[in-house]
Amino acid sequence: PSSAGSLVDVDLPNQRVHHYQVGRNRTHHTLLEHSTPQEAHALASYDVFHVVLYQPEIPPNTGNLMRLTVNTGCRLHLVHPLGFELDDARMRRAGLDYREHATVQQHDSIADAVESIGPARWFGFSQHGERLYTDVAFGRGDVMLFGPESAGLPSEVLAADFISDVCRIPIAEGGRSLNLANAAAIAIYEGWRQLGFSTS
Repeated sequence: PSSAGSLVDVDLPNQRVHHYQVGRNRTHHTLLEHSTPQEAHALASYDVFHVVLYQPEIPPNTGNLMRLTVNTGCRLHLVHPLGFELDDARMRRAGLDYREHATVQQHDSIADAVESIGPARWFGFSQHGERLYTDVAFGRGDVMLFGPESAGLPSEVLAADFISDVCRIPIAEGGRSLNLANAAAIAIYEGWRQLGFSTS
């Protein structure tokens, strides 16, 4: 992670925004405070969904999701502790050069993520969810929350007040679980399809 006060570059379509990161959970707010109104609008308008990984453990999954969020106009959030370092070679390989263009925020806790993102609908994804993800009418700015690969989202997070609903992606009888990056891709593309594949 970048140290406080370090310069971070974020690529947007047709422009490059420079800002100073002040703590892991302050990137977004500081960027908006130090950007022009046009830059701030461009950044805010490019967040189709917020994709939140709660304590991810496997670096290639996070690298793949950096690539996916760039290609779908989403913002990726990582809630600590992570099971790897962000300069892990396996994550770099999975993310290719997209990791240099991804908009990624890091948060010390799920509470910090909730505060940083602000008012939004949070959809937790779990095999214990009763509502199929295809039954949700997703909207721009919604939050899609995914748990660690080994255990999924803990019950206390699924039961938290900020969770709007818990969604389930069906799997065939006898199956155990989906890969984290695959599950997120399924959810993101369904939501984006509902929005007409628009980033504006």
